[in-house]
Amino acid sequence: MAFKPLHDRVLVRRVQSDEKTKGGLIIPDTAKEKPAEGEIVAAGEGARKDSGELIAMAVKPGDRVLFGKWSGTEVTLNGEELIIMKESDILGIIA
Repeated sequence: MAFKPLHDRVLVRRVQSDEKTKGGLIIPDTAKEKPAEGEIVAAGEGARKDSGELIAMAVKPGDRVLFGKWSGTEVTLNGEELIIMKESDILGIIA
């Protein structure tokens, strides 16, 4: 993919949620919520302090993360739906 986020932004691919409940019921697409979990596809270099010093990113491509329900901006790149968001919108890394 030929896209590199700038500064402290990341490009995230949502992970697909289960199509069945624990009880075995199938959830239709119209009733599903978009998952707030994803995988980092690309990350910028990091933010800069007022002095110009680079603050390194805490996430890297391949990390699985949780983010806020309304975080980021949805974009379509090469036919794939992705989200661009600031690193601060990420709630945590899933180990």
